Amino acid sequence: QVQLVESGGGLVQTGGSLRLSCAASGRTFSNYAMGWFRQAPGKEREFVAGISLYGGTTAYADSVKGRFTISRDNAKNTVFLQMNSLKPEDTAVYYCAARSPTTLIMGLMNARSYADWGQGTQVTVSS
Repeated sequence: QVQLVESGGGLVQTGGSLRLSCAASGRTFSNYAMGWFRQAPGKEREFVAGISLYGGTTAYADSVKGRFTISRDNAKNTVFLQMNSLKPEDTAVYYCAARSPTTLIMGLMNARSYADWGQGTQVTVSS
């Protein structure tokens, strides 16, 4: 099991930017593909972005393509989500998650394939 702690959430105006971080501990970070998911009030958790072990493969939800960028620093056991041009509909609790290695886009997008989850960080975008 890997422990995950998200940070970097907050309140931002429409068009603004935030950078989320997820620090991992407990296991070898580079053995895990990582993903970001989000859940808005009254809605199901949805995929946002995913990244393979060394960053060679990334995947994004259509709603964030061109605005969000996922990256990782295996030396620092951290995965990042850079969020630009934020919109009110991006308001949600954002979770990072870890799963077994994959380079398949569908594998990165499948929430059920992720075994370990953080507690989440709130992102609120005001209009």
